[in-house]
Amino acid sequence: MTKLGTFFLSIMAALPLSVLYFFSTFLYYILYYIIGYRKNVVYKNLKNSFPEKSDEERKIIAKKFYRYFADLIVEIVKMKTISRQEMSKRVSVINPELVANFLNNGQSIMIVTGHYANWEWGIPRYALMTDQPLLAIYKPLSNKEFEKTFNDMRIRFGGKMVVMRDTIRQIFAHKDQVHSTVFLGDQTPTRTGSDYFIDFLNQPTLVFKGIEKIARKTNYPIVYCHIDRIKRGYYQVEFTTLVKNPSETKENEITLIHSLFLENIIKRKPELWLWSHKRWKHKPKHD
Repeated sequence: MTKLGTFFLSIMAALPLSVLYFFSTFLYYILYYIIGYRKNVVYKNLKNSFPEKSDEERKIIAKKFYRYFADLIVEIVKMKTISRQEMSKRVSVINPELVANFLNNGQSIMIVTGHYANWEWGIPRYALMTDQPLLAIYKPLSNKEFEKTFNDMRIRFGGKMVVMRDTIRQIFAHKDQVHSTVFLGDQTPTRTGSDYFIDFLNQPTLVFKGIEKIARKTNYPIVYCHIDRIKRGYYQVEFTTLVKNPSETKENEITLIHSLFLENIIKRKPELWLWSHKRWKHKPKHD
């Protein structure tokens, strides 16, 4: 990120969210009506995922998605300056005791979520819940200056960003400490990174099995973090234990469990998922 870009980001981040949402409304019109940001991708994804819906129904979802996407952008900008108090107020946690019980009993856990609602606020909000180490796994960006700026924003309240290729090394480096590791379960792998497809949102979907492999090796329980949008600028987090004893599961079982859990969340409120993501770039190879 250039110095000018950093300066502009700082100016925007200093504004209250009420003002940023004013800009967000204009950003929605720019993204949807003027430049049509990845419009073909969004409509194709929606058509393939919800073939039972009419064109008009899918159009309504698409517009709601773009309105929310614009809000998400300004909310991410605000991460640079948001206070601990405001973060706690804007992201309420229904059942923090579920996570606390594991950690207080000396049990490290694996947290899984998806590109749903404001997943970016999930990292700083979770960091406010615990004093134990927090490892947040991410895909590296091509722009290293932007990556550093972005990661610094993510861990202002604690935690450590871990590039995906270092996941195993960092988890085992913390094996003598009770810790949490956060994964995005709907990342798109390369064909060399995975060859496992599942039926997800009505289509064959290539998925990572890394979460499952690590969980079965460490036997760390898997907890899903569902972030839901209550109203503009306010979210609610609910934790669900998906797998208590991963070492006792069958191959592919964990991957299916967390993927289908997210699928059900998306179906209930589809506009909050990242439809502009090119999630279905890869197709199964047929003999």
